[in-house]
Amino acid sequence: MKNSKSMYRDVMTGLLFMAGILSFISGDFVFSTLLFGTASLTSNLNIAKPVRA
Repeated sequence: MKNSKSMYRDVMTGLLFMAGILSFISGDFVFSTLLFGTASLTSNLNIAKPVRA
């Protein structure tokens, strides 16, 4: 099962993607490109975990 941090990241990616679609439909292409790029980064980057000694 997914942990809460992964679920939070999935929800954030979905919200950014939906906001990008809505801003694309309204004609704000620069902002929608920014939102799509942010959604892509949040879905593909792995957050580093601290190393335990």
